[in-house]
Amino acid sequence: MSNAFRALLDAAGDRKLPPVHAWRPARVGDIDIRIALDGRWFHEGAEIRRERLVALFSTVLRLDDDGYCLVTPAEKLRIVVEDAPFLAVDMESDGAGRARRLLFVTNVGDHVLADAAHPVEVEDRAGEPRPYLTVRDGLRARLTRSVFYRLVDLGTPAGDELEVWSAGSRFALGRIAS
Repeated sequence: MSNAFRALLDAAGDRKLPPVHAWRPARVGDIDIRIALDGRWFHEGAEIRRERLVALFSTVLRLDDDGYCLVTPAEKLRIVVEDAPFLAVDMESDGAGRARRLLFVTNVGDHVLADAAHPVEVEDRAGEPRPYLTVRDGLRARLTRSVFYRLVDLGTPAGDELEVWSAGSRFALGRIAS
């Protein structure tokens, strides 16, 4: 394993997130925040341009039965998410075949190793593949087109599917056209 890949894996393990899963605030409401399909965050129609603020909000994001929400110990505010709340904007690969490990970087600074707990899933949306990576607690990142193309380049045929392995888990990327 390369030193750079090891450093990225270490960064992934070092990130401390607030325990939003344990917070049950009494105050519940809505806030006019929207995460657009392209990953940009908006408040009251204006784009939130401060990357550090978006990164901070992303750490208190949770997916509940009633939708996406920003949660603190004092309040839970529902927001609108057009697709997935995050984008996977980069990917590093280490190893090959079944020994490969894929590490994804999101637009908010998460480093996620694709494995059984963080699967890569490709959904069919109107005949087009739409790839996702589970980041944490049901929150997903949509792979950008360039990241997905790089992932497909790593794929190998398995019957009528293209597959890729990471951290001992197999991920189907789609059917191979005949």
